[in-house]
Amino acid sequence: MLARRWSAILASLAVVAALLVGAAPAAAAPERAAVAGDGARVVAEHEVADRQLDLTISSPALGTTAPVRLLTPDGWSAASHRHWPTLWLLHGCCGDYTSWTALTDVASIPELRHVLVAMPEAGVTGWYSNWWNNGAGGTPAWETFHLREVRQIVERGYGASSDRVIAGLSMGGFGALSYAGRHPGMFRAAASYSGVVDPLYSPGGPENVLQISAGQGADPLALWGDPVAQRDIWAAHDPYYLANALRRIPVFLSSGDGTAGPYDKPGATSAYETLFDAENHHLAARLTALHARHLVTDFYGPGTHSWPYWQRELHRSLPMLLGALHRPAVAA
Repeated sequence: MLARRWSAILASLAVVAALLVGAAPAAAAPERAAVAGDGARVVAEHEVADRQLDLTISSPALGTTAPVRLLTPDGWSAASHRHWPTLWLLHGCCGDYTSWTALTDVASIPELRHVLVAMPEAGVTGWYSNWWNNGAGGTPAWETFHLREVRQIVERGYGASSDRVIAGLSMGGFGALSYAGRHPGMFRAAASYSGVVDPLYSPGGPENVLQISAGQGADPLALWGDPVAQRDIWAAHDPYYLANALRRIPVFLSSGDGTAGPYDKPGATSAYETLFDAENHHLAARLTALHARHLVTDFYGPGTHSWPYWQRELHRSLPMLLGALHRPAVAA
């Protein structure tokens, strides 16, 4: 009898508790919470180090979540309504959104204490593109993730202004120039370090893209299709074929020749760097022929495809990149 009475009392309390929980108002979103136009939103934040904030974004463009690391400027705070010029810094193949802070001194560069640096995830071989997928489109749509979802979120909620420059290494060098060329007016300047700046370059360009993608377990033809049958799709992403748009903004190109340089062991070689050096010279010649407004090249000869060179080239390109943020925007 007593047991039944206690059971009834506990059941009644459970019902009351459920009603109270159901009636409770939803937790207020942080003041800086921002939502992109397609519904992409930040679902987690994590401060990983001084001035380093990781965001996890739920992305319709990717069909999953993906991270972005922000290197925040002096004076940045959650409550601030101020906006800062922004450097987008892109990682290469087989790296991720942590690569620049883990493998270079980017977090301690004094000149970058006055800008917001956005370092988004781009997939091991995402190629900074919305994948073709045999004409079906769909996920992953990295270009949409970066230039719509991440851009809108960091500008609406994390202090990024619409004054932007972009830089990257290897696959990220491709991304920097492809994005700047495909979206005239979005970036004031672009820099590429050992970048894949002409995927259609012959000999070896298409084979390199296909082999890298296949080597990481991806279907290489899902990216842009076949380089012959879908050549127009390849060309629509290739910085060499986007040179007419790129000639209007400051562009920095750098690469080594693939032989042992000052940061390498004697006798070291890099076939990747040799190919990308040829691609960079090809693009530089094209930009020069188009009377590019501000082309800076650093073809430094001996040097392999490795981080010490990319750190050095980031430093060498900063005067151009940061200078572009303080000059009037160039008409698209």
